Amino acid sequence: MQVAQWLEGRPEVDRVLHPALPNHPGHALWRRDYTGACGLFAIALKPVPEPALHAFIDSLKLFGLGVSWGGYESLVLPFSPAGRTTTQWPYPGPGVRLHIGLEDPADLMEDLELGFQAMAQALHHQAVA
Repeated sequence: MQVAQWLEGRPEVDRVLHPALPNHPGHALWRRDYTGACGLFAIALKPVPEPALHAFIDSLKLFGLGVSWGGYESLVLPFSPAGRTTTQWPYPGPGVRLHIGLEDPADLMEDLELGFQAMAQALHHQAVA
């Protein structure tokens, strides 16, 4: 929850999609049916070009590329809103799924901060080019 709450305050993030957060549309159902929260959630980033998204993902050191959820390690997986077929993605930017593992939340937030810095640098290089 610490990482999800921290991400809510990030200027690069449009929305944190975690039902345990009070501003999530399914929060009332979550409160009714659950007593705890898991570390698997998604974020909708503000619109960025694909190279900037790749710079963010590629710079992360503590997050592995997520291809299987449910382990103890932190994982990240970008996904394309265009590839969603069952529901409409209501956000203009790309989505990133996160699994928060057993690492210290402060270390994970620092890793994500470095990822956001790499994304900003990629955006700057694209603007200059």
